[in-house]
Amino acid sequence: MMIVSRSMRASLAGLLLACSPMVLSHAMAKDQLVVDLVNEPSSLDPHKQWNPDSYYVYRNIFDNLVTRDDAGAIAPQIATEWKYSSDSEIVFTIRSDVKFHDGTPLTAKDVAFSVNRIIDKKFASPQLGQFNKILSAEATGEHEVTLKTDGAYPVLLAQLVKLSIVPQHVVEEKGNDGFNAAPVGSGPYKFAAWQRGVSVSLARNDDYWGEKGVFPTAEFRAVPDAATRIANLEAGASDLVVGLDADLSEQLKSSGAAKPLSVLTERIGYVKLNPNLPPFNDKRVREAVARSIDKQGIVDGLLGGVDKPLDQMATSAHFGYVEGLKGYPYDLDEAKRLIKEAGAAGKSVAFATSPTFDQRIVQAVAQMISDTGLTVNIEMTDMATYLKKAQSAPASQPPISFGRWSCACQDVDGVLFSLLHSSSAWASIADPKIDKLLEDARNTLDEKKRLEAYKTVSTYVVEEVPMVPIYQAAIIYGAAKNLEWQPTANESLFLNRMKWTD
Repeated sequence: MMIVSRSMRASLAGLLLACSPMVLSHAMAKDQLVVDLVNEPSSLDPHKQWNPDSYYVYRNIFDNLVTRDDAGAIAPQIATEWKYSSDSEIVFTIRSDVKFHDGTPLTAKDVAFSVNRIIDKKFASPQLGQFNKILSAEATGEHEVTLKTDGAYPVLLAQLVKLSIVPQHVVEEKGNDGFNAAPVGSGPYKFAAWQRGVSVSLARNDDYWGEKGVFPTAEFRAVPDAATRIANLEAGASDLVVGLDADLSEQLKSSGAAKPLSVLTERIGYVKLNPNLPPFNDKRVREAVARSIDKQGIVDGLLGGVDKPLDQMATSAHFGYVEGLKGYPYDLDEAKRLIKEAGAAGKSVAFATSPTFDQRIVQAVAQMISDTGLTVNIEMTDMATYLKKAQSAPASQPPISFGRWSCACQDVDGVLFSLLHSSSAWASIADPKIDKLLEDARNTLDEKKRLEAYKTVSTYVVEEVPMVPIYQAAIIYGAAKNLEWQPTANESLFLNRMKWTD
């Protein structure tokens, strides 16, 4: 693809200024923000996918019922206020001054439609596990929506920060595929164009009800190679890049054109093992994998010591984190013994990954597991293919895969339920005891009972090893020197929270 340089854009801007002297110089000085992602979005329908490259883009097109401010606190967005009428019923008051990008008003019916769409099992949203405690949504007044849940749902608001509001009339008119191809939201930026495999373009919504963006347009480009993303940034051909590692971050510290920005997130880097497939249907092999991974070595040697090693599928930022819970320690000799005892030495396994993930970590983990006597073959696919495989029937999921998970909800319900409950498209196990514990934990407002349930589930993960948590991820961005922006733990790129200084 052709990259348009900053100098070329500046020349064009100069010509326009000569023809239109009344145009504000500040706007023309930075008429477009260019963001380099790793992959293009797999979907722009906010109910059809949940992965970073999609979320970075569509979260600017749509508003959500509630959001999080830069400090991480839940804040109003389309809902101005809410109150519980019972443990299982919550009433939201909806803003009356919001319009979709086609000019039609956003109504309580659109909110109810959006909720009911994502909880419809036939719709098969990959986010269903985060919302399937919601039984129904109904417009109970001109500016009022009532949500009913299956009993108490303690993380409802934390999950709703991710539920985008879509226009019922557009979805029904265009159909799901048509809506994904040309999404219509109410957010601070409008969808403009999607050049498949290259970029997605957005235009500022000048009629936005909230804080408007500074940049008239934005372009999100697919640039899989990290070195190319850095080169674009330092050359001025992009303004913000994602998916950097510690080495590239150090490189930017001495750059005159760019700077690194980082934040410790609630995202967890982990290896998922499929107990339905040999050799991982043998617990000894799964334990051997857990013992073969030198987590501290990965953090110190590859991640610059910024990230943190983990022993459970939770961070200290999550409700449900179990203090003192330890996983199998790094012990390569014991790992080799277990592989030999299980008769798995020499067996080949396919290790699924995608360019979105840090391939240095993937390769290091693959080598560590191979050192046990297994033969690990890395299988790289684009993110859309990877996700399709990861969300298939348990026996069709990869035997082993690398993943990074964030619920952006700061509650382990958003991690453990999605990855372990048999109803979830992500789960590769079906254990009635674990299902019940997860259900009990999301059906009570009693925090003590919830913590007890999550302790049992997290202990199960440590002992039975359906997955191996490795580290709490710090996300690192590269930004132009003039870009003012504070990254947040929930990994959102809100364009209207970014500024530009000349």
